[in-house]
Amino acid sequence: MRVAVYYSNQDIRIEEVEVPKIGAGELLIRTEACGICGTDVLEWYRKKRAPVVLGHEATGVVVEVGEGVTAYKPGDRVFVSHHVPCGVCRYCLSGKETACETLHTTNYYPGGFSQYIRVPKINVEKGTYLLPDSVSFDEGVFIEPLGCVIRGQRVAGLKKDDTFLILGSGVAGLLHLQLARLKGVSKIIATDISEKKLEHAKRFGADLTINARKEDVEQALLRFNGRKADKVVLCTGASSAYEDAIRCVDRGGTVLFFAVPDPSYRPYIPLTEYWRNEVTLTTSYGAAPRDLEEALKIVSSRALELGCLISHRLPLAETALGFRLVVEGESLKVVINPNR
Repeated sequence: MRVAVYYSNQDIRIEEVEVPKIGAGELLIRTEACGICGTDVLEWYRKKRAPVVLGHEATGVVVEVGEGVTAYKPGDRVFVSHHVPCGVCRYCLSGKETACETLHTTNYYPGGFSQYIRVPKINVEKGTYLLPDSVSFDEGVFIEPLGCVIRGQRVAGLKKDDTFLILGSGVAGLLHLQLARLKGVSKIIATDISEKKLEHAKRFGADLTINARKEDVEQALLRFNGRKADKVVLCTGASSAYEDAIRCVDRGGTVLFFAVPDPSYRPYIPLTEYWRNEVTLTTSYGAAPRDLEEALKIVSSRALELGCLISHRLPLAETALGFRLVVEGESLKVVINPNR
């Protein structure tokens, strides 16, 4: 079978490997779609594992089931979660599933940017979901990123009467926006440096959009809202956006680091000011089964506009182009279709 092997953002190679053989309790999936995530192009995060087959937003069709598998059969349409928690450790039992060591060490093989993937037993049992016929394979790739957004907003404690500032209007930011609007959040402000992405934010119901390249985000927020934001979510690793996040959170508010800057960046945190004003800084990483289950329900209900977020659909042979489009920053969701 063919796989797209990541060596760097500028070096993605199509290579031939054997179709994985499955064992008891496992599944073999023919991959129909896999989205390129913004984290896939973070070289500081990915290059240390290279060469590697990336891709963690995979949907496909079951082609083979291992001994003992009864919940799935050949022909089933599925979404498969790459990371799954154990469910029994102290982190899982306290609701911190994405801190679970099992979650950080599980994955399917070799990765979503391949024609077939082997799903280990634990992922079959804890991370495989039947995809309704009404949901296309391409739409199904949003289950994982939406699950991450659901978790992030829960961690941040987003409420209806909050002023919500979203820094970065790529796919993650637009999912945060749509989900917040679905929840009835009262004021939503979105920023970006791309007018095209800000147009999408307006379409999805942002009460204010700010071009962070042309305007001072803090001043624009104050003019519009009369005060700073209750909840701020960082959806880009740009250091300038981090600095906007630090400046734009209101007293008693929360900054959610959904994305983070390059680790070489040394951020400033005004601890004394935050101490006096009870500002919370928090993070969220990934999604747990409960988040993915909620995401699947929302995707199935068609409560969000997802298809229009797909800017490019590419065959496996053009994975390198897909990575380039994401790196350049003007695409939205790029979907790779490995078997088309």
